[in-house]
Amino acid sequence: MEILGTTLRVCVDDLETSTAFYERVTGTRALRFERGGVSVAAVGCFLLMSGPEAELEVLRKVAATIAVDDVDAAYGTLSEAGAKIVAGPLPTPVGRNLIALHPDGSVFEYVDRRQ
Repeated sequence: MEILGTTLRVCVDDLETSTAFYERVTGTRALRFERGGVSVAAVGCFLLMSGPEAELEVLRKVAATIAVDDVDAAYGTLSEAGAKIVAGPLPTPVGRNLIALHPDGSVFEYVDRRQ
């Protein structure tokens, strides 16, 4: 498993205002999509999320999103190292993901861009 980068997850009340701010700060345009009733704007290394509080409560438990070259390889590496895979691999709007609970209690999302 090769780690390609990390995305910071930010839950916001006003997605439009927050997106404009992060676009200006990063100098990049947002990639927008919806997932499970949550509106998402990916801006640079930030993943802005807005939606129903019940959905955001679950999303806040994930510390960060980690980009990898292959989610299947991540699944194997994480499992062998003692992580518990709690969801996935599953398709996403831009590839696949899985959610892993690390032995220290941290929860991370791992994503790739494979379809």
